[in-house]
Formats: sequence, C-alpha cells, structure tokens
Amino acid sequence: MASFTTLSQSPPKLLFRQLFEKESSTYTYLLADCSHPDKPALLIDPVDRTVDRDLNLVKELGLKLIYAMNTHVHADHVTGTGLIKGKVPGVKSVISKASGSKADVFVEAGDKISFGDLFLEVRATPGHTMGCVTYVTGAGPDQPQPRMAFTGDALLIRGCGRTDFQGGSSQQLYKSVHSQIFTLPKETLLYPAHDYKGFSVTTVGEEMLYNPRLTKDEETFKNIMENLNLAYPKMIDVAVPANMVCGLQDLEPKAD
Repeated sequence: MASFTTLSQSPPKLLFRQLFEKESSTYTYLLADCSHPDKPALLIDPVDRTVDRDLNLVKELGLKLIYAMNTHVHADHVTGTGLIKGKVPGVKSVISKASGSKADVFVEAGDKISFGDLFLEVRATPGHTMGCVTYVTGAGPDQPQPRMAFTGDALLIRGCGRTDFQGGSSQQLYKSVHSQIFTLPKETLLYPAHDYKGFSVTTVGEEMLYNPRLTKDEETFKNIMENLNLAYPKMIDVAVPANMVCGLQDLEPKAD
C-alpha cells in the first residue's frame, strides 16, 4: 500500500499590494504581516488624492495600519500621510531625518521599521533630494525572499530621479545607487515611486545591465544629468511646502 506524506506549508507572511495614482504616476505600496494576529501594515509614499482608496483597502483586508512612510519630500504630488493620520488614530508618519520635514518618526541609515515579525531596513540614498532613503525588506530566513527595495525616485525602471533641485546632486545619486542599491542581491525586486511607461517592477540585476544612465561611468552620468533640460515640476511650489509639514499645510493654525 502506498503511503502519502502531506507537507504543511505555512502561509506567506507578507501581504503586498502595488497601487497607482495616475495624475502624478506615483506608486503607493501596502505591506502587512498577515500571519501576525494584528495584521500590522504600512503604506509607502501615499498620495493625498488616493487616501480614501488606500484606507478602504486596508479596512477590507482586515489590516491595522501603523505607519505611513515617505521615501523623500516629493515635488510632484502632496503626500497623503497627514490625511491618513487624521483619519486613522495611532498611525505614525515616517520620513528621513535628513529631509528636514515634519513627521512622527525620523529614520537614518541602518534603522529598522518593524511591522509584526517583518521589518524594513533603511538605506540612505540621497542625490535626487538630500533626504532620499530606500526601504529594503529584511534579510533572513523568516523574511520575504527575494528581497524587495522601495527606491523612491533614486532609482527608476531604466532611469533615475532628476538632480537639479531640492539639494540634488548627480555625483551623490550615482554613489548612492551603486553603493546602496546595486550591492543588494541581483534578484532583489526594485519598486520605484514612479513610472511613466507602464512598467511596475525591475530587479537589481536588470538595472545593472540595462539602465541607460547608471550603467555609465560617473562622469558620463553627470553629463547626462546636466543636459536633461527638464521642465520645472508643475506641482513643486505646492507639493514641497505641503510635504515639509506632512501634507497638512492648509490645516496649520494661522496667526491672528
């Protein structure tokens, strides 16, 4: 008589959703530890226009949102972190200390943001702005594999963020990507804050081979970035002041 062995597989811990805001072509990311009793969750780079959509999804999935995080002070949209804090008591906003922005939690290179038994590692990746960070899922057998990195505007799919405003530096960006992102395992999945061509994900290995800017030497990269001749961001004069105060500049009490 044949004998059969049933392999019990524990369900994957990480719940992951990639969400899109079409006006600014911004990706928002929802991550949660769905095997934890509380199902703690976080949002990366939420947009003010899509806060209700994001929070409805969090509610539908039975998650407990604990963090609303930004990779940097955005210039092309207003962050949703302030609105989220007003709608969900207890949520904490997160941004890098180097950004100079307001938030509940300020992070620096090497810090960890825990949600349940999962965590994100903070890597400083300045260059697009002086306060850019990349959030990377943890290393270890109990963390998601392959690893995932949320690169903001530092590294885009076959591109990178501009470096001509907000304390940007092409030299610094080149060093950030090569030292902090390209040193991750080649199978690491890269999720940017934006895409304008319909792509959603790439890998470290792909970008090391095919990124038309960051595969060049540093001097060539610098010349490319200095000659992009990009238009002034149409939202920058609204977005940056708002995002420096968690997206809630209109709710600040006005002096008499």
